Amino acid sequence: MAVAAFVLGLLGLLVLNLFLGPIAIVLASIALMRGTSRKGRAVLGLGLGVADLVVLAVLMSMDNTVSWGLAG
Repeated sequence: MAVAAFVLGLLGLLVLNLFLGPIAIVLASIALMRGTSRKGRAVLGLGLGVADLVVLAVLMSMDNTVSWGLAG
């Protein structure tokens, strides 16, 4: 679960951060509660999941819409 949280959090920075961010947070939290041996990856997955949502909030506030894109 820790590795999955890390991968989903990293992928969420690029695409579908509204969905992948919370999933990464949940998976990382479950992995940490179960006492995973990959604690570093679980913490990174948790941080990246939170970063996904922060990036989404910042980009949405820049153009006042619910979606964002890289095109000018």
